[in-house]
Amino acid sequence: MNLGYSERIFYWLFLTILLFHLQVGANYFRTNSRKDDQCFCKLKGSIDDCTCNVDTVDYFNNMRIYPRIQSLLGRDYFRFYKVNLNQICPFWADDSKCAIRDCHVLPCQDNEIPEGLKGEILRDIHFNESPEDKYRSDAQMTDCRHSSRDHNMELGFLNTTISTENYKEFERWQRHDDAQDNFCVKETSQGEYVDLLLNPERYTGYKGFSAHRIWRSIYKENCFRPENSPHIFIQSSKINGMCLEKRVFYRVISGLHASINIHLCSKYLLVPQDSLQVSSDNQWGPNLEELQRRFSSETTGGEGPNWLKNLYFIYLLELRALAKAVPYLEREEYYTGNEIEDEDTRLAMDDILNVIKSFPEHFNETVMFTGGTEAQLLKEEFRQHFRNISRIMDCVGCDKCKLWGKLQIHGLGTALKILFSGKFDRWKPTLNNLNRKSFFLERSEIVALVNAFGRLSESIFELDRFRGMIR
Repeated sequence: MNLGYSERIFYWLFLTILLFHLQVGANYFRTNSRKDDQCFCKLKGSIDDCTCNVDTVDYFNNMRIYPRIQSLLGRDYFRFYKVNLNQICPFWADDSKCAIRDCHVLPCQDNEIPEGLKGEILRDIHFNESPEDKYRSDAQMTDCRHSSRDHNMELGFLNTTISTENYKEFERWQRHDDAQDNFCVKETSQGEYVDLLLNPERYTGYKGFSAHRIWRSIYKENCFRPENSPHIFIQSSKINGMCLEKRVFYRVISGLHASINIHLCSKYLLVPQDSLQVSSDNQWGPNLEELQRRFSSETTGGEGPNWLKNLYFIYLLELRALAKAVPYLEREEYYTGNEIEDEDTRLAMDDILNVIKSFPEHFNETVMFTGGTEAQLLKEEFRQHFRNISRIMDCVGCDKCKLWGKLQIHGLGTALKILFSGKFDRWKPTLNNLNRKSFFLERSEIVALVNAFGRLSESIFELDRFRGMIR
């Protein structure tokens, strides 16, 4: 083959670049002594307990999901989240304090909240009526008079009045029924709206005993553990000896933990630690050294790459929950009171749901809890463990960390509700005779679910940016 001078130069450059990338790729996935390679040397191949590969998720998320969900989360319906940050820790007296003023969270003022979010969607058309007004005997008596000429006014009247005490009891029954499906404990008192865009998740200096106590309590007291496992984290050599359901529980918690650590490393406080108290113009950015410290094989006893794989695992689990809830999410109005904004939100949501439906290898929840009575007991234990973790979020000492911890646990709990409550297994019309929707998901659950998935999506995207920094 005869090539001109310029063609030979181009061909030579092409081969040089190709060989460079092949060499980088070989080092990127090879186990060796270089510290730069340790974080990601095993991050390839199939994801445990799933049929999907890491590189498949990387491409799908970074190219198709991440740009869409970042745009979606900027819309009013998803950026305002109601939360109670003043709940008392039920397990211990927390005396930790924020290290910097940036960890404080200011709730929204009334004029900052979209009009459509100031009142929740009513689950009952009589919600604002007093119990006595719901069934008035006078109206019933009038109907009786006109329904039959020989009606016995004293013996034929059906008393349908309900006392206030009985109605409160009915509400208590409803809360009990709802709790049977929920994997998170609902807050006992009303919270306040927070603008998530003005309170981003990032490193705030919250560390030390208080932060370690949170994760120690989650892993050692609320995760299923194999026998003779004294460490906080379960070693990969032992986790495969656990049943599928217990492995799934550990992997979603580990994946969430990995995701949060990546958020903190990608938005790390770029100032000396001794200036945390006095800095007024703090700047955040990626900290590769901190990421390597948290995930390299050398500093984690070889477990760091497995923790990163668990990030992909929880991503697939929440992706499956969104796909399973598509029939309900497609019918949601995403109402904020701004007609144009709401229509744009619906179109954006339909777009990302169509992309989610196109992904062929979701997490398969149908193989879990299938062993009769024993499996149902395990399922209830699974749910109670996670509800307990949702309570632990009230023990986080940093307000901003608490906000994002509660939000992501709420979103993960909603995903588990979709996957395992049974109410989303088959599509059913959600309109009753009064032509009103009977939602299985409340607005706060939808907001938490989408934001939590957005956090996982950003973690995978940021992880790819760190790979670029290593190269």
